[in-house]
Amino acid sequence: MAYRWKNNLDVEEAVVVLMNSLDENAEIPGWLRRTIQQAVYDSDPQYVRRFFSEMKHHAPESLKYFEDPMLSGGD
Repeated sequence: MAYRWKNNLDVEEAVVVLMNSLDENAEIPGWLRRTIQQAVYDSDPQYVRRFFSEMKHHAPESLKYFEDPMLSGGD
């Protein structure tokens, strides 16, 4: 299932789900990690920047799970 952020609310909801998952399990389940990473790849850059900014602020330990395509030098 394709998942893509269409607005800031979508991003904020993803951040909350990730924070709750970290609080509950101390890690992010594989299915959630893959879903969020696909949203990072498929969403508009403004929402990707918002996601990484929010995660850096609220759950910096989660950043190790996600690849930022804008920093990786990819197309």
